[in-house]
Amino acid sequence: MHLAPEAPTVAAVSVNDMRERIRRKSRLKGRQPEDAAMAEVAQLLGPRPATGFRRDLLIEYLHRLNDHFGVLHDRHLVALAKQMNLPMAEVYEVASFYHHFEIVRGEEAQAPRLVVRVCDSLSCSMAGARDLLAALPERLRAAGQGDVQVLAVPCVGRCEQAPVAVVHQCPVPHATVGGVLEAVDLKPNRAVALHPYAQGAINFDIAECVEASVPAQPDGISPAHTDLATYRAHGGYQTAAALVNGEMDAEAVLAAMEDSGLRGLGGAGFPAGRKWRIVREQAALAERRAAPSEATAPSGGSGPREAGERGGTAVMAVNIDEGEPGTFKDRTYLERDPHRFLEGVLIAAQVVGTEAIYIYLRDEYHGCRALLQRALDDLRADPPCPLPHIELRRGAGAYICGEESAMIESIEGKRGEPRMRPPYIAQVGLFGRPTLEHNFETLYWVRDIVERGPQWFASFGRHGRKGLRSFSVSGRVKHPGVKLAPAGITVQELIDEYCGGMLVGHELYAYLPGGASGGILPASLNQIPLDFDTLQPYGCFIGSAAVIVLSQHDRARDAALNVMRFFEHESCGQCTPCRVGTAKAATLMQAPKWDEELLDDLAQVMADASICGLGQAAPNPIRCIHKYFAHEVGEGPWPGDLPKPRNSPLAEQLPKGAQS
Repeated sequence: MHLAPEAPTVAAVSVNDMRERIRRKSRLKGRQPEDAAMAEVAQLLGPRPATGFRRDLLIEYLHRLNDHFGVLHDRHLVALAKQMNLPMAEVYEVASFYHHFEIVRGEEAQAPRLVVRVCDSLSCSMAGARDLLAALPERLRAAGQGDVQVLAVPCVGRCEQAPVAVVHQCPVPHATVGGVLEAVDLKPNRAVALHPYAQGAINFDIAECVEASVPAQPDGISPAHTDLATYRAHGGYQTAAALVNGEMDAEAVLAAMEDSGLRGLGGAGFPAGRKWRIVREQAALAERRAAPSEATAPSGGSGPREAGERGGTAVMAVNIDEGEPGTFKDRTYLERDPHRFLEGVLIAAQVVGTEAIYIYLRDEYHGCRALLQRALDDLRADPPCPLPHIELRRGAGAYICGEESAMIESIEGKRGEPRMRPPYIAQVGLFGRPTLEHNFETLYWVRDIVERGPQWFASFGRHGRKGLRSFSVSGRVKHPGVKLAPAGITVQELIDEYCGGMLVGHELYAYLPGGASGGILPASLNQIPLDFDTLQPYGCFIGSAAVIVLSQHDRARDAALNVMRFFEHESCGQCTPCRVGTAKAATLMQAPKWDEELLDDLAQVMADASICGLGQAAPNPIRCIHKYFAHEVGEGPWPGDLPKPRNSPLAEQLPKGAQS
């Protein structure tokens, strides 16, 4: 008789299932790091700190990999995630957000020998950048340089030198095909194409065109003298030291800032003194709420508290991510006098009571980064007073990080996406703590205001306005550059007195008073005082005072399309009105005749529903074209006294039929 095998007991089945489950769980999921990749990443990161690698330094670590290998290999991202004890998805989402990181997959993927970046933003496009982009690839191949990659990139902050190319890290001002080929020959690979130090006083010619120009350096320091010894010999850091050492009253300094009328010069224009007082009060409030153990300041090398952990002391975040097309004033000031800026930083930090300072510098400013790092090293080696913890952070090619909360996210090692408000960063900012955020130029003027008194700064001005403004002027003028002029000067006065007039054969047709997002005005409105609050009635704003001048050889609609494509490229993608709206607007703006109703509806949605200023300001050029240049988009007859432009470099962006 055949007997069936005995069925396993319930207990036996359970034990076997459990063992199989354990075996399955013991197998790690996802891609595992390779030993070789782990060794390469470990070598670049250096010894592992006792507390592990800091999460907020993720972007800095990505830069080390990208600088060394030219690209980000996926195997190195896996190894980096393992080293930092982070999910691979978190590392990847950060690396893929920033334009200067290129992620490649597979063992065979190789980085180009060199990358040539050609700026195609407005000022460079007006100067012929598109011809340069069209010719370079073929000429490089013909010269046996086929392994050199050519990329069109947004503004690199050298609009006064248009058109501009950058060979790895080396700028080529007023670039020609021959000039770029020569630079490639001289810099055959990335290792020798570094830009170690910026040149001093590039194109800073404020007193060249008019005898009455406001001196850039009232104390007579030469623009070439940026070293610490020279700066201190002319009284540098005496004010900061007196304040830190208790020899000067912080409340008196704060009152001087408030009385001077200095406003944020990064674009928002918020009164600087008022911001100091708000953050100071928020820091004191947070200090009272915090437990003593939480308020303990970290030592210089230990880094910040964990992101999101409330602390009782404020921190400071300095924004030098001037990515607005047409803006280059911060770079110009930094190249000539970094210590005046750093003294302003120390004064602000002492008055507000900040525990640590984070300076965020855009990645395009390679030479400035080396110069500023050297200035910081010199300052630490011979400090005029006890220094707070200072870190220099490197951006990675994202215009959106010029928005204060997006910059804070980037400093924390995250994607640079703006935060919803409230809370405001003065309350809950960097690492969850009250944060004083400032633009470079705002801090640059602090020493002079404190030493000379608030009335010194307020004594300048024209047409009823007060203060000084640094205008970044580019386009169809004889002498582009940074022009330090009285607040309230008109664009016509700026062109005639500070820029040597228009280029030969060019007449003023239109101008952008505040860079890409500040709108476009016709020549008939050339007598408006350029300052905060004076341009809003005309649908524009001054922003960072980036003035781009167009002539009768240009078309305002072409300029509007150029800046809209910039916004489309630089949108962080977080909110639909901005992400989709900028792309849709750029498509609609190519039509020979604009759909006025549809574009107006789109502009309204973008302005009302976008999270941050990028999407909210992107419609400004559209509205200005409707209001002032309707003849260019088929919404009105072409004025009889206005010649139609011919051979405009910008018009090449439009499809055939849209250029008539």
